[in-house]
Formats: sequence, structure tokens, C-alpha cells
Amino acid sequence: MASSLVQSATRVLATLVPALDILEGRVDDVEPPGWAVSRGWVGFLLALDDDELRRCEAHGLASRLPEIVGAPGDLADLAADLTEATRLPALRVDPRAPLPSALRAVSARKREQLPALLGAVGAMAEGAARIVDVGAGSGHFTRLAAEMFERDTVGIERDAGRVAAAVARGGERARFVALDACREPLVLAADDLAVGLHACGELGDRLVTAAADAGCDVALVSCCLQKIPGPERAPLSRVGISLRRNTLGLANLTAQPQGVEASIDVTIEGRLSRYALLRLLRARGVEVAPGEEMRGINRRRAGLGDIAARALSLRGLPPASPAEIAHHEGESRLRYAQIRRLSLPRSMLARLVELAVVLDRAAWLEENGAHVRVAALFDRAVTPRNLAIFASRVAARLPLTLSS
Repeated sequence: MASSLVQSATRVLATLVPALDILEGRVDDVEPPGWAVSRGWVGFLLALDDDELRRCEAHGLASRLPEIVGAPGDLADLAADLTEATRLPALRVDPRAPLPSALRAVSARKREQLPALLGAVGAMAEGAARIVDVGAGSGHFTRLAAEMFERDTVGIERDAGRVAAAVARGGERARFVALDACREPLVLAADDLAVGLHACGELGDRLVTAAADAGCDVALVSCCLQKIPGPERAPLSRVGISLRRNTLGLANLTAQPQGVEASIDVTIEGRLSRYALLRLLRARGVEVAPGEEMRGINRRRAGLGDIAARALSLRGLPPASPAEIAHHEGESRLRYAQIRRLSLPRSMLARLVELAVVLDRAAWLEENGAHVRVAALFDRAVTPRNLAIFASRVAARLPLTLSS
């Protein structure tokens, strides 16, 4: 009999595979994508008024479809299927609250995440000889885990500057190593607890495979699945499928009324500016694929004028005139209104893509002898990247979950 994990992965794939043409058909301009034309969804999507469009972007098309008169039946069926497929149990965690003094240098978002993760891994940490924090960043989890669990803890981080900052903060049983775990061997021992809090893309796969090889406990919260070296991610387990990089990037688009760092209105304006930049660059004769227009530019930059100045400078091109900026802002705003509507079904699949990768990793660990639990660790208002994997050869070490 298939495990509950395999059953969950099978259910996800049963919804995902028939929609692969939607996932691979990114909406980059006003021309309706083939998948929307063939399914007869174009008229419905373009007829959505501005208020309903905003509700769909804030709460997700799947949650809104039952309320919208005239929604296509097959679109409503897809929404219902993915809602069921992405349903996860809640995690029962007693957060471990670090002393306020230990959180002075920690960002507001991390202050919410760290106690939840520390609480979730408590039993695994107590059974470990060493805790290894992979992709440790500034080293906050490394330091807090060492103090709280009284264990030797190693923070592995590829950025030497972050390692130096982490070392400067101190910590009696915490040490830090500058190592690129995607390019150098990640060596774990059977009595380690390996942790990755928002280990991006390839790093998440490396952590899972290294933990499976060592037979050690592991806790992983994934992030930025598209950060992989090749054009697609190959599955690890028997129940996974290959997904392209652009498809994986969709997992970062999460519908919610209030963004983690900005309101949804600010988020939409940022996307509009990036689309306007793409059109400006192409008008200048620059061949650039969608999504590549912001390469080398901080995505927190706002407004076409600001990001265009940076993008043109990086390419050795003269700055844009005020008239050029105004032209592309105006044209893009009209066109982007249609793109937003046509993109709704594809964006609706974002959580399904993320869960497909998470369950593939979890199934790989199970295939290698671990007991595995998958659950949402944080409230999505804290961070939408909240899907966590906990795996151990000792089932009693796993955090408890409530019903779905």
C-alpha cells in the first residue's frame, strides 16, 4: 500500500500534469496564450472587472471562482482539484522563544520564523550530536540553536562576508564555515541534524540528497526553486517529474492580500514597471527574454525611471529621456491590464508547483528509509514560502501535526 506521502504526491501530479501546457505557456504579452484559447477561457478572463481582478490577485483565482458568475466549468474544476491537492495539515509547534537580546540583529520577519523552526526541530535537535545549518546566511539560527539546544552547531554559508558577520556576533558553541554547498561536497554524519531555512533551489536538493546519504535527520523550508544551474530540475524520487526553470519560478508568485514586504498594489506596480522595462529594452534593440530584464538589478527598486537607468547603464546604453519613460509607462499600463487577467489561471497553479517539488524531496527521503512529515510551518502572512519537510529515522522525533 502506498504511503500517505506518495498518495499526496500522486494527487498533486494528477492535477499538475494535465495543466503542464498552462505552466509552460507564460503570458508575456497581450496575445492570448494557446492554452487559454483552446480551453475557451479568453472571453471570461478579459471580461473580469478591475475590482474582481484585484480580488483574484489578492486571494487567488481558485478561491474566487465559486463566486464569479459565468466561470467556465473546466476552470472551476481545475481550481477545486488544486485546492484539494494542496491542502496540508497544520503543524503543532510550541515555539521556542529566544531572549529578546538574542534577536536584536534579526529582521522582523525572521523573528517570527526562528521560534517556530526552533520549536519544530526540538526533538530532532535533542537526539543530534551536531546541528548543521546549511545556507546559514547571517547565522541567526545557527547561533540560537547552539544556545538553546546546547549542541555544537555549524553554519555553512557561501558568502564570505556573511560568514565574517556571523563570526563577529559570537556564540560559544556555534562556528561558521565559508563553503558553497552547491559546488563543494556537503558532508554530513548519521547523528547530525541538517537544517535549511529557505535553502534556495539547487541548495535544497543538495541538502536532501546529502541527508539521505548520511541517514541523518533533516528539516528543510524551501525557497526560490528556480535557482538551479540548468534549464530544468530533474526529479529525485519515483513520484517526481521534471520541471523547467521558468515553471519553478512561478512558485514565488503567491496570492495574498498583503505582501510580506509590500502591499499587493505595490507588488503589482513593480511587475508593471518590469514589463515596461522589458518593452523599453526591446524598443532599444536589446534581445532580452522575459524575466531577464531585471538581471543585476535589485527587485526592490521602484518605478520605471529608476530601474531603466540601472538596466541601460548595465548594458552600456544611454539613459532614457522623460518622454521615452512616459511613453513606455503609458503603453505598458494598457497592455498589462490584459496580461494580468490572462495570467490568472497560470498564477493559480503556483502552490501546486511548489508542493510538487517539496513532495518529490520528501518522497526521496522516505525512499531512503526516513519517516517524513510535510506541513506548513509559518503563517503565510509571515512568509508564503512556508512548506517544511521534517525527516528522521526515528518517527518520534518528528513534530506533530493536526488534521488537514
